[in-house]
Amino acid sequence: MANIKQIKAREILDARGNPTIETKIILGNGLSAVASVPAGTSTGIHEAYELRDGDKKRYRGMGMLKAINNIHTKIFPKLNGVDITMQEKIDDLMIKLDGTKNKKKLGANSILSVSLACSRAGALAKNLELYKYISQTYKFPINKFKLPTPSFNIFNGGKHADTTLDFQEFMIMPLKKISFSEKLRMGSEIFHELSYVLKESNYDTDVGSEGGYAPDIVSSIQAIELIIAAIIRAGYAPGNDIGICIDVGSSELYDRSTGEYIFKLDQSSYRKSNLIGLYYEWFRKFPIISIEDGLAEDDWEGWRELTEELGKDMLLVGDDLFVTNIDRLRKGFKEKVANAILIKPNQVGTLTETIACVKLAQRHNYKTMVSHRSGETCDNYIADLAVAVGADFIKSGSLSRGERLSKYNRLMEIEAEL
Repeated sequence: MANIKQIKAREILDARGNPTIETKIILGNGLSAVASVPAGTSTGIHEAYELRDGDKKRYRGMGMLKAINNIHTKIFPKLNGVDITMQEKIDDLMIKLDGTKNKKKLGANSILSVSLACSRAGALAKNLELYKYISQTYKFPINKFKLPTPSFNIFNGGKHADTTLDFQEFMIMPLKKISFSEKLRMGSEIFHELSYVLKESNYDTDVGSEGGYAPDIVSSIQAIELIIAAIIRAGYAPGNDIGICIDVGSSELYDRSTGEYIFKLDQSSYRKSNLIGLYYEWFRKFPIISIEDGLAEDDWEGWRELTEELGKDMLLVGDDLFVTNIDRLRKGFKEKVANAILIKPNQVGTLTETIACVKLAQRHNYKTMVSHRSGETCDNYIADLAVAVGADFIKSGSLSRGERLSKYNRLMEIEAEL
């Protein structure tokens, strides 16, 4: 029988060396599947709650034993014997069992690890690839699967690296209509050319938590110029073959007491209108095609102004703004802000809620970008998720570090199958 017989959870370490959860679902017919969950570093205040132990004598308080105990003693008794292919029922049972708005009782990390592992087990029970199973389960009207366009994080800053760079990510995105594998090759070639550009400029080539280079440089503009130099050296045309994407991570720069955005590297501060003006100036000067979290998570007025100014010219991606939450996204529609959303399952806590957010965004013609977290694992689940829902884009970090490349390699595998 394809019913849940046992659930086993354990602590594993994520890419930062901090504990996270891996959960194994065992079915009555002997099939089993595993999934692990990542953790964010730069997290929005509206994200679902990640339960950690708080015991400073163990993993500096970062342990997951409480969350794992919740899986074994609370979630498993509720799911024992449930048909594994009833994914929405499984998720709904856990949501109701928790009973809180942000999953503070059981922990979104507990719930999500079970949710994702159940979907993997369901795919096995149906003898389907995971992306096909997710697509069929949630009735996506997809006749022909497509691969998302990757956005490669090749310069790390903010909370993703111990450097002077204020902005979190400087990314490159292939613009041509070519295969995913070819897009990956372009990204790899530019990534390696950037290492030569940095060395010739007497900068180190150490990498940050998401695999991008993390040297101490003079300014954000210098980061852009170094990337452009690498694009050209790799034989590509900036703005034609490759665009530049920026994740500002502005909630981390926002001073709520003054309403200003503080840039330590440039030793400057900006009011929202001045910051929007800076983005517009950069857009005119450089091949920037996307800005993520250009303003703080609750700066709705600023987001409206940013969207009016640049929304017709580039992707304006909400991450901390929306946190994969349908209520936040609906407010975004009402306020007429952004035109794209980052999708991170651990921001909301179940696969079903993640899918609901994707579908809502797609109905309103918002672009969708499935995303990793800084504290990643080698689980490549989001690769299948991106294909299943027909996501426009995916970002999984740079072209180094195994936990980042596992997603890109899985996408190449899916492409070869398709």
